[in-house]
Amino acid sequence: MQTQTADSSARRRPGRVGRQLDQSARDGLARLVTVVALAPVLLLLARRAVQLPYGAGPAALYGTTALAGTAGMLYLAYARYDDPALRVLRRRPRTPGAFPALPPRPRVSFLLAVKDEVAGIEACVRSMAACDHPDLQVIVVDDGSQDGTGEVLDALAAELDITVIRLDHNVGKKAALVRGCAIADGDILLFTDSDCIIAPDAVRLCVQAMTRHPELGALSGHCRALNAQDTLLTRIQDVWYEGQFRVAKAAESVFGSVCCVSGPLAAFRREAVLGYLPAWAEDRFLGAPFRFATDRQLTGYVLGQAWRGRALKRRHADSPFVRGQDHPERRWLVGYSQAMQVWTTVPARWRPFLHQQVRWKKSFIRNLFFTGGFMWRRGPAPALLYYGHALWVLAAPAMVFWHLVWAPLQGAAWLTLLYLCGVLLKGSIWGLAYRIDNPGDPRWRYRPLMSLMSCCVLAWLLPYAALTLRRGIWTRTAR
Repeated sequence: MQTQTADSSARRRPGRVGRQLDQSARDGLARLVTVVALAPVLLLLARRAVQLPYGAGPAALYGTTALAGTAGMLYLAYARYDDPALRVLRRRPRTPGAFPALPPRPRVSFLLAVKDEVAGIEACVRSMAACDHPDLQVIVVDDGSQDGTGEVLDALAAELDITVIRLDHNVGKKAALVRGCAIADGDILLFTDSDCIIAPDAVRLCVQAMTRHPELGALSGHCRALNAQDTLLTRIQDVWYEGQFRVAKAAESVFGSVCCVSGPLAAFRREAVLGYLPAWAEDRFLGAPFRFATDRQLTGYVLGQAWRGRALKRRHADSPFVRGQDHPERRWLVGYSQAMQVWTTVPARWRPFLHQQVRWKKSFIRNLFFTGGFMWRRGPAPALLYYGHALWVLAAPAMVFWHLVWAPLQGAAWLTLLYLCGVLLKGSIWGLAYRIDNPGDPRWRYRPLMSLMSCCVLAWLLPYAALTLRRGIWTRTAR
């Protein structure tokens, strides 16, 4: 019997090695194909790099670095990204024992804060309750709705296994979610937005990823537009969402440093965020309460608690979230799973779309002052991705003014044309990435339009957002 067992093990071992070699070969092939696909962009970058020392100005440097950043993110997303829900990550911590393991079947608390969403709240809550994870706690907080949302939630609570908390007055999204977290007992805290529909297997895949990788303190799902067919604007946003998740978040995920676990489907280890919920709910910026930066700021607490966590806890030492149990500060990884699917209703008209973009830019500014203070500590690659993106966003208004206003006034319209061609080139590269992931889908052609819209319209919103940081309320209506 011992001989047979040994012989059986010997026969099985080549199979495991073969599978590992097959996976290694597939990874190598993915890298090769990605480099070949990016070859035209790399040749263009090489040519521009040779020209830069010969009197190239800030505009040329900006364009070259933006194109290089795009090529770098595409390489990481297609050649180095692993979906933690589908396979074991290639990049793991050197000391995996530093992260506590989840139970084999962890409990998940699925939380939602809602305000005045009577038209769409039922579909959202039903999709939450229909998720196929066996140990699921669904908590919905009605943040002072006045349009009948509360009555819809009461009817759903009578039918479904959900808990509804009705607040007498509006406290804001972050504070409302913290009210829900006070009764949540899950090992994983999962958040969504009231205009979303969750895939039935999303929670199961989330649990699969986080139990397989105890080092993941937070995990973002993959979001697309629920109403993509409504208008030209929604179709453009749908294609843009695909790239922002599939490429940008995938690139950050390679290094475990996704800087924004987006609100439509955001998962957090209980130990990674519980002690920071009071700081999140009572976040202040420039001397006033800051009601935006919901997902960015909570992600920042996971990414930076090794350097900022102890001070945040001391500031809120009287909170039951801090007094109850002191979870050690850890250098958690923050990832992204393309398999965790969620769909969100995007603005179909220009006015609410611009309001949303201003809100996001305010969140970017606020978070830059927090996450920007420690991101360099997480390593060269995460720092390059984070600060490179931040510099690109901050410089965009000046570059747009230079090319679209100053150049024509100075009789240099050729600079304007060259700039717009560069914008369309970058958008086309993103569009081709969409086409690779969605073969046969003709909507890839909308991606260059998003690039034009970003430079001609959205870039101007950053200065406005900076000047109106202390103004605003949270609501998800008026689409």
